[in-house]
Amino acid sequence: MSFVQNRLEEQQLSLFDPLNTLTEREKKFLDRSWAKYFAEFIFPKIDEIPYAVLYSDKDSRPNTPVNVQIGALLIKELTNLSDDELLESLMFDIRFQYALHTTSFAEQPLSDRTLSRFRARCAAYETEQGVDLLHETITSLSSEMAELMRIDSSLKRMDSLMVASNIKRMGRLELLYTCVANLAKEMAKTREIPEHLRHYTEADDRNRVIYHNHSEETSAKIEAVLKDAAALKELCGADYDDSSSYQLLLRVLKEQAVQREDGTYRLRTKEDGGMDATILQNPADPDATYREKAGRQHRGYVANVIEASGKNGSIIEDYQYEQNIHSDSQFLKETLGGMEKQAETATIVTDGAYSGMQNEELAAEKNVRLVTTNLTGREAEDIIADFEFSEDGRKVIKCPGGHEPKSCSYNQGTGQCTISFQKSQCQDCPHKEKCHPKMFKRVSRKTVSSKSNQRAKQQRERSTEDFKKQSRFRNGVETIPSILRRKYGIDKIPVRGLIRSRFFFGCKIGALNIKKFCRYMQDQNKCALKMATA
Repeated sequence: MSFVQNRLEEQQLSLFDPLNTLTEREKKFLDRSWAKYFAEFIFPKIDEIPYAVLYSDKDSRPNTPVNVQIGALLIKELTNLSDDELLESLMFDIRFQYALHTTSFAEQPLSDRTLSRFRARCAAYETEQGVDLLHETITSLSSEMAELMRIDSSLKRMDSLMVASNIKRMGRLELLYTCVANLAKEMAKTREIPEHLRHYTEADDRNRVIYHNHSEETSAKIEAVLKDAAALKELCGADYDDSSSYQLLLRVLKEQAVQREDGTYRLRTKEDGGMDATILQNPADPDATYREKAGRQHRGYVANVIEASGKNGSIIEDYQYEQNIHSDSQFLKETLGGMEKQAETATIVTDGAYSGMQNEELAAEKNVRLVTTNLTGREAEDIIADFEFSEDGRKVIKCPGGHEPKSCSYNQGTGQCTISFQKSQCQDCPHKEKCHPKMFKRVSRKTVSSKSNQRAKQQRERSTEDFKKQSRFRNGVETIPSILRRKYGIDKIPVRGLIRSRFFFGCKIGALNIKKFCRYMQDQNKCALKMATA
């Protein structure tokens, strides 16, 4: 299949175009719907060129127009339809045809497999090249919408949200059993397997082992499954190296068990080193990871959204989607690392999980002001904010009383400076009661660090009216996780795996932005109508 660009300027309306048969009343309702804004402002801005890499460069049957496929995927999320329902709507609903510029097509260009094949192509390309083509499209469209809505991009807010993988929570017995059963069934299709392993291929075996089980039998059953896993591993040899079921069995044995000297396995215990959050949660989704947050357990992924907001509304300008062991601080580092240095100072408002000296320094390099509304960790003494440090933070230049230290030693390991003054300087200093220096016979000493200095300054800033305003501004981003869960079903994404679920998440972000944009345009048209009739 070869790539052919769908040039809108070359499209010709048919004499029998359904748009020409609409009554004035029908046209009026069509102009008020989301389809008009999608057709005029969103669809023409979908860049097809980056997707040319998904198709052959040889002469062959032309592809389904890329902008129609991407537009259809966005409309699918916007209207909360399945692939089949979207196909039916495109065939019989003129709003969908109008939005995708297909009203004059003799036959609508989508089939029942078009969208699934397109998603598979994008996923395969990202797996091989590490490039998320959809992300570039969604962020580009977001910029276009933000510009049309006249939203100031210099003020942004950021928040993260957990995304549950569409998998079942498994105990250790069920996890081990599933991996063994999957491989046994795969092997049974092409070769004879030993008698004692054949029960894994039977339909009711899972129920007998997992559900018809007393708690005191669990240990014995795990031991039996581990014994069968070792036998199955020996049978495979090098013949199944390319099998995902075989690789998952090797992974679960490495994570959940310890091999004895005789080649058999026993269950891993805390004394063996325990297990981390990256262990396999369910063979159905090998990418899903485990994390506890706010007292709740999460298995799956985590997303990060960056929203620009103004008086005309808000738009999610960018998003990230990773395994849920990815921290908020990492998300911020990646965001700042991918930014160009800003010509004018930009502000990003976050919560305390994004704070840290490294993030502050990286933000300053990009001419970005980082405002964290909640600070994590231990509070610093307020007086430390008045100490003056050198640029590298290794030397204290002046204390709050304006005195230069008699000596200053820097501890490389802790990042702290131990400074000493003449005893008389501290004894007569008006800041003595707040500073609490250690008094000796001839000198006084104080241990401070540039990190605690920055921390104390941040604590002071939190009491200002500007900070309170920024804090109220950041609260608005808290609505995004709720909307994505309630209206866009991000915890029920119908695919598994990091790359494939990220694609669906990107479409949902695009749909949410389009919803915001259409609402803004409808309000603008209402205002224009009122002014015209006044």
